[in-house]
Parts: sequence; C-alpha cells; structure tokens
Amino acid sequence: MDEKEVKMTLKDIDIPFWNLVLFLIKLAFASIPALFVVTFVMGLFFSLIGGLFEAIMFHA
Repeated sequence: MDEKEVKMTLKDIDIPFWNLVLFLIKLAFASIPALFVVTFVMGLFFSLIGGLFEAIMFHA
C-alpha cells in the first residue's frame, strides 16, 4: 500500500455565531464537574504531602 504524506493548511472555519455561543456555554457548564475533580485530587495530594512533611519534621 502506497501512503503519501499530505500537508494541509486550514484557512477558514465557517461556524454560525449562535452555534458557537451555544457550544461555548456547554463547554463552560462541562468544566464545572472537572473543577470539582481537580480540586479533590489536588487536596488529596497536598494532604498526603503535608502529612508526610509533618511526620518527618515533628516526629523524627
């Protein structure tokens, strides 16, 4: 099978304005649960790191 490399440049995207607005609103609402997940993971990570440093600094 002969595969050729094709180079393309995207020049224009034709999206109606209100469709783009609706998409961006959906994107904003979808980011809210992701924010909760990231906050939970970071809190867990920093709690573990803080506990580790406390154990090293005060119980050694």
